[in-house]
Amino acid sequence: MEGRILIEEAVAGGWEVEAQYVDPKGRPVDAPGEVFELAPHVMERIASTESPQPVLAVVRIPHHSVTELAGSSLVVVCDRVSDPGNLGTILRSAEAAGVAGVVLVTGSVDPFNPKVVRASAGALFHVPVVADVALHDLQYLELPLVGTSSHQGEPYTSTDLVTPFALVMGSEAHGVDPQLPIDSWVSIPHAGRAESLNVAMAATVVVFEAARQRASR
Repeated sequence: MEGRILIEEAVAGGWEVEAQYVDPKGRPVDAPGEVFELAPHVMERIASTESPQPVLAVVRIPHHSVTELAGSSLVVVCDRVSDPGNLGTILRSAEAAGVAGVVLVTGSVDPFNPKVVRASAGALFHVPVVADVALHDLQYLELPLVGTSSHQGEPYTSTDLVTPFALVMGSEAHGVDPQLPIDSWVSIPHAGRAESLNVAMAATVVVFEAARQRASR
């Protein structure tokens, strides 16, 4: 990962920094692990961005399982969400709304993709993420699966979002996989020509409505 802010967020989230690579113009974050000082202009060759930050780090990815989230109050399930920006935004909204964790069904974008890490604005380090989960393993969440749809289900504002559940967000192109054993559906009524909201926007709307309902109880 690149930049002091993200590295500091990783440290704050309890992630282990294995090594840092520092440009002559930069300085390392105060964290365990080796520090390597780079020669001038080396950072531009090894970083993933056109205008790289003066420090980057190699961080050990923690492992989480579906069973850790069993019986949680609210979990977001991403079914083949493929855009890094969308997943990053979902993670950011999940943290802000108090979601217990995010589960990625097999076929979703890699949550540790550098673009996802940047788009999450550090939320990735504070929300447990379980990647590459098979459809049949969702049963171990021990939560009803509530699917989001543009054409079926009760409006999200009139749905009980206080009772524990897992919110299922479908892929950008195909929506929720019909093989998923959805228990109920919610919709987001909208005006205009758009067929549906962007998946990250839709997830944000629903998880914040859940947070609102729970705060008012």
